[in-house]
Amino acid sequence: MNTQLLETDYLIIGSGAVGMAFADTLFHETNASMVIVDRHHGPGGHWNDAYPFVRLHQPSAYYGVNSRKLGSDSKDGSGINVGMYERASSAELVSYYEQVMQPMLASGRVRYFPMCDYVGNHTFKSLTSGAERAVTVRKKVVDTTYLQTKVPSTQPPKYAIAPGITCVPLNELPRVKQPPSGYVVVGSGKTGIDACLWLLENNVSPDAIIWIMPRDAWYHNRAKVQPSEEFFTQSYGAFAQQIEAVAAATSIDDLFVRLSASKELLRLDETVSPTMFHSAIMSESEMVELQRIKNIVRLGRLQRIELNQMVLDRGTVATDPERLYVDCSASAIARQRIVPVFNGNTITPQFVRTVQPTFSAALIAHVEAHYADDAGKNSLCTVVPLPDEPTDWLRMLAVNMANQQRWSKDKALMGWIMQSRLDGFSALARNVAPDDIEKMSLLKRYGKAAGPAAANMQALLAAA
Repeated sequence: MNTQLLETDYLIIGSGAVGMAFADTLFHETNASMVIVDRHHGPGGHWNDAYPFVRLHQPSAYYGVNSRKLGSDSKDGSGINVGMYERASSAELVSYYEQVMQPMLASGRVRYFPMCDYVGNHTFKSLTSGAERAVTVRKKVVDTTYLQTKVPSTQPPKYAIAPGITCVPLNELPRVKQPPSGYVVVGSGKTGIDACLWLLENNVSPDAIIWIMPRDAWYHNRAKVQPSEEFFTQSYGAFAQQIEAVAAATSIDDLFVRLSASKELLRLDETVSPTMFHSAIMSESEMVELQRIKNIVRLGRLQRIELNQMVLDRGTVATDPERLYVDCSASAIARQRIVPVFNGNTITPQFVRTVQPTFSAALIAHVEAHYADDAGKNSLCTVVPLPDEPTDWLRMLAVNMANQQRWSKDKALMGWIMQSRLDGFSALARNVAPDDIEKMSLLKRYGKAAGPAAANMQALLAAA
C-alpha cells in the first residue's frame, strides 16, 4: 500500500479538549499550518465516548477554547447546581468542538483526519480504509494524548465477573428498561458519583444502591470556584482561607481539618479521613444527596463478582445475580511521569494550572507562538503534578503558586492571561478599584499569607 505524503508546520495528535485549545490559540495567534489526527469520528476527544448525562465538573465559563464562548454565561435555576454557573453536557461539548473546528478547516491552514490512528514516526493510518499518510513536519509534533484521558466505556473492568452477572459501563444506565433487584456502583471517583446521583434523580431508592468505595476522597467545593464579579467575595475569600490554612497548619492532617472546617474541601463522611484526592469538583447539594446512600462498602478494591457475593481486598459482601453492576472504576487520566512540555521538536501539553486542562493547553500554545528557547518556555510552563492522594493538594498548590509568580513578572504574558476567557479570576483581581475596601481586604489577606504559606508548605511536605 502506498503511503500518501503531507506537509505541515505542526502535527497535532488528538482533537480532544486539550488538542482543540492548543490548535485554537495557535490558529488565531500565528499563520502556522496544522494537521490534526484523532481516532474519534469528530472533535471532542473523550466527550464522544462519555455517558449521555455527564456534565463538566466546573463552570462552562472557563472551559473550551479561547476564541469561542461555551454556553450562555447563565446560572442554573433549579437542581443540584442551582444558583451556580451552567455546566455543559457532553452533547453540548461535542457540538461546540464541531463549531470550533469549522472555521479552522475553512481557512485551508488546518487539515483534520478523524478515524485515524497515529502509529509514530510522523505517520498515521486510517481506521476505516487502512490507508497510511506520512507527514513532513516543518516545526513540531504536539502530543495531546500523553495523559490518556479515558472513560469506563472504552476499557473493560479490572475485576473478574462470573457468568450470569450483568455489569455495564455508565453509558448503559439510561437504557435500563426493567428494574433490577438493586444497583451496585463500583468506584468512588467522579464517575461513581455521577452514577449515584443519576440513580437518585431517577427515583431509585438509596436503599437499593450499594456503593463500592475503595477510597474516600476530598473534593473541591464548586461554590468556591464560580466566575464573574458577582462571586468575587466567595471565590477570593476561598483563596485567602486556603492560603491562610497552609500558613497556619502544623501538619498535613491539621491542614485538612482546617480546609474541611471552612468547606474549601468537601468529604462524604465527616468521620472518615479521605485517602484520595483527584481534584473532582462537587457542590454541597450533591453531597447532601449522596449522603442518603447508607450502604457504602469500604473494603478496598473489588476483585471479583460471584453470583452470591462480591470479593474485595479486605472481605466479602453478599449479593444476588439479579443486581445491575455499574462499572465506574476507570481512572480518567493516567498519572504519567512528568516530562518537559517543550523538548526539541516535540510539545507534550500537561497541566500548568491546577484543574485547568484547556487553559493550560492554550497558554502552552501561546508560549510556543511568542517565546524562543525551550528553557525559557519550560520555565513558564512548569508542570503541575496530577494528584492521587491528599498531600498532592499541597504539591499542586506549590507549583501553581510558583507558576503564577513567574507569569506575573512577564508583562506581555500577564496581558494575554487577563484577556483569556479560559482564565476565570486574574482579570477580576487586577480590576479591583483601590477604594473597594471589601475586595482589597481579601486581596491583602491573600498577599499577607502567601509568603508564610510558601515557607510552611515546604516544611509540611518534608514531614509528610
